[in-house]
Amino acid sequence: MRMTIATCQFPVSADIKKNQKYIMKQMRQAKENGADVAHFPEAALSGYAGTDMPSLEEFDWVMLKNCTVEILDYARELRIWVVLGTTHPLSGNHKPHNSLYIINAEGKLVDRYDKMFCAGDETEQTGDLAHYTAGDYFCTYEINGIKCGTQICHDYRYPELYRVYKKKGVQVMFHSYHAANIGPERLEAIKSAVGIENLTYNHGVTYPEITMPATMTSYAANNFIWISASNSSAKESCWPAFFVRADGVTIGRLRRNVAGVLITEVDTAGDFYDSTVAWRDRSINGVYHSGSLVNDTKSFDRKSF
Repeated sequence: MRMTIATCQFPVSADIKKNQKYIMKQMRQAKENGADVAHFPEAALSGYAGTDMPSLEEFDWVMLKNCTVEILDYARELRIWVVLGTTHPLSGNHKPHNSLYIINAEGKLVDRYDKMFCAGDETEQTGDLAHYTAGDYFCTYEINGIKCGTQICHDYRYPELYRVYKKKGVQVMFHSYHAANIGPERLEAIKSAVGIENLTYNHGVTYPEITMPATMTSYAANNFIWISASNSSAKESCWPAFFVRADGVTIGRLRRNVAGVLITEVDTAGDFYDSTVAWRDRSINGVYHSGSLVNDTKSFDRKSF
């Protein structure tokens, strides 16, 4: 099966209309380059509470809804799927979800993923949890006969999620990030926390720049899943959007802090290296060895040579 993916990045902000303009422009660019789906960063349309704006107080929910409807209409006009980062309101006094809307080529909202692991502590007054309600739903859908899944940013810290998606048969993951819009003081603080003396050993100067791409590489290779990693390009962005093949090889990357669209063709029937194919399912199902065990006293005796 084949699918062409446009991994998009732009400087996400608190300005919903400005975000929408970028999104619709990049949807058009994606379609003109033959993409079946355009993938956008975390909170791409709404902006990201706690970073792009201090909070969601006085947030313009009517504007968000109207802009969302226009994007659905444009998806139908272009005949393109869209994985759209946004904020999804709940009822009463409940905090909204940090979400990805799955929009098909008919311009219909066919599913929604809500960030499962919002950053923050048990008080639910820090990090994401100060602004958002976590979800617990594994979102899967098919594009061109290829089973896809979705995750958002901090979810990457929990490898169990990728394993569940693998068990569900997911072949392509759309992982949306917002590791950007970092001010000079915070950037220096993060660098200092990493340790200036350690920067020479790492491919990056911040925790996100070091750990996020590395984790996507390992998740792709360990699970044999293609990964589109989209990020905001708002300065300073920790890293640019990139794409990892199912064997763990990065096959495309945009420029940091610069809006752009990365086009990647996925061929799930391709012959790529997969060293764990023989035993991965066994490990997922709780059998933690390859080959056959033997009944041998020298195997069981762990205190002799």
